[in-house]
Amino acid sequence: MSTIGRVAPHPVSSMAPPSGDGCAEPALDLTEIAKRFGATIALKNASFTVHAGEVHALLGENGAGKSTLVKLLSGLLTPDAGRIRILGQDVALRSPRDAHHCGVQTAFQELTLVGDLTVAENMLAPYAPQGLLGQLRRRRGIELVAAHLADVGLSVVDPRDMVSELELPLRQKIEIARALFRKPRILLLDEPTSTLSGNDIDWLGEHISILRARGVTVVFISHRMREVRQFCDRLTVLRNGESVGTATVDAISDDEVIRMIIGRSLASTFPARPSVPGSREPILRAETVAAGNKLHDASFTLHRGEILGVAALQGMGQADLFHACFGMEPLTAGKLFIDDQELLLTSPHDAISRRVGISLVPEDRKTEGLFLKLPGRFNVSLPVIDRFVRHGLIDTKAEADAVTDILEQVEVAPRALYEPASAFSGGNQQKLVIAKWLLADSRILLLFDPTRGVDVGTKHQIYVMMRDFADAGGSILFYSTEIPEIVNMCDRVIILYQGRIVTTVAGDQIDEEVIMRAALNGVHVDFDAGGNR
Repeated sequence: MSTIGRVAPHPVSSMAPPSGDGCAEPALDLTEIAKRFGATIALKNASFTVHAGEVHALLGENGAGKSTLVKLLSGLLTPDAGRIRILGQDVALRSPRDAHHCGVQTAFQELTLVGDLTVAENMLAPYAPQGLLGQLRRRRGIELVAAHLADVGLSVVDPRDMVSELELPLRQKIEIARALFRKPRILLLDEPTSTLSGNDIDWLGEHISILRARGVTVVFISHRMREVRQFCDRLTVLRNGESVGTATVDAISDDEVIRMIIGRSLASTFPARPSVPGSREPILRAETVAAGNKLHDASFTLHRGEILGVAALQGMGQADLFHACFGMEPLTAGKLFIDDQELLLTSPHDAISRRVGISLVPEDRKTEGLFLKLPGRFNVSLPVIDRFVRHGLIDTKAEADAVTDILEQVEVAPRALYEPASAFSGGNQQKLVIAKWLLADSRILLLFDPTRGVDVGTKHQIYVMMRDFADAGGSILFYSTEIPEIVNMCDRVIILYQGRIVTTVAGDQIDEEVIMRAALNGVHVDFDAGGNR
C-alpha cells in the first residue's frame, strides 16, 4: 500500500481548486475501518463510499463513531485496521498536513480556533505567506484573509479581530471559512449548523452549493434532518462503530433514518404537552430588565411547572437574558423577582443557592459547563459539594452514592464516576451538565440550546427530562435554535427582537409561522378571542 508521509506545507495562494472533472473514482472509499481506545471500541468494520462532487451526510448517535472517522480523515488519528482511499489513492494519514496534502480540510464542531490569536492568524496558520528569507509577510496575509472573508460574505469581520471576542456562531463561520480558504477537494463539515440558525444556515447552504458546482466533495455530519434534506444527496448511518446502511436522501423517510440510527423507532419525538395548564403560581418574574449590550427591555413571568420558550434570531439579547437570570451579567435596568421577592444576583453562586435555586445549562458545554479533565463525579457534585462535607471533610461515599443515583436518572453509564468528562460523547456530556443541576435540586432550569450537537435519541431523552421536571413542579426557561423544539416543547413562548420582547404566544397559538414572523421583523401578533390571527 502506498503511503503519504510528512509533506511540505502549501502556501495558501498556490493551492489550486479542484478540477471537477467528474472522474468515476470515488472521492472517499473507506473499507473495514477499525479503531479502539483501550477497552472502548470506537469503530469496527466501518465502510462507506462518497462519490466525487457529492454532498454526503454521515449520521449516527453521539458515540457511534462519526467524530472518530472525521479525526482519521483529518490525520489526527490513525486506524488500527482497514483501508482509506482518497481520490483513487491508498493513503496513510499520519498528521493534518498529510490530510491537507490529499486535499482534505475539516471544519470541526468543537472549534479548533485559538481564542488568543486574531482571525488572520488563525486563518493563515500554518501556511502564512513568507518572504525570501522565511520572514512572515503579515500585511500580505491580512490582505489575503480580508479578500477571502469578503468573498465568503463575512466582510463584517476584521482580520485583526481577536477570535475570543467573537460570538459562537460567528466563530463557527470563521472555522468553516478557514477550511474554504485552503481550497479543499474534500471538505468535512462536523456539525456545522449546531450553533447556526436562520440566515447563517442559508449562508452555509449557499457555499455548499458553490462547492458542489466546483466539483468539491462534502461530508456533512449532522443531527438535523432538515439540513440533511436541504443540502445532501445521500446519507450513511453509523451505529455502534459500524456502517448500517446508505441511502439516497430523497428515498428514505425520517422515521426510517431514526430506526437506522438508534436501532428502534421513537413512538413520538416530543412528549405530550399537558392538555390543562399547570399551576399559574409565579416563580420568576422580570420587569423591564436590561443587561449586557443587547438586552434592553424584557418583562415576563415564569410559572411553576411551566416550560417558557424564548425564540429569537442570533444576537437578539437572549444570551444576556439567560446570563442576567443566572447572575453572570448585572442588570443595567429593571428588576428580577422570585416568589414575589426582589432578587439581587451578584454571581452564579447566589443563583444556585437553596433559597433561589436557579441553574444554567450554557451554550457551550465544553468550555462553560464542564471541567473536561475531571471525572463526571466531580463535575456533577461540585456545585453542591458543601452538602457532602462532614466535620470539614468530604463524605466521599455519600457523594458517590448521590452522583450514582443521578447518573442512573439521566441514563449515563456508571463509569462516569471515575472517567473524565472528555471521555464521553457530546450527548452524554450534556446529560452530565443537566445531572449536576438535578442533583442541586434546582427549582428553575435555564436551558440555553440544550440539544445543540446531540443525536436524536439523546434529544428525545432531554425532552422527556424537561417534561418530567416541569410535571414535578419545576420551571424551565428554554431557548433553542431549532424552532420545532420551541413549538413542540413549550407551554408559552416569548419572542425577542433587537433586545425587546415583541410578543408572547401560548397553547395552540404557538406555530413556526407566528414565531418566525415576529423573530424576523419584530412584528407583534394579535389574536382574536378565538385564538385566530
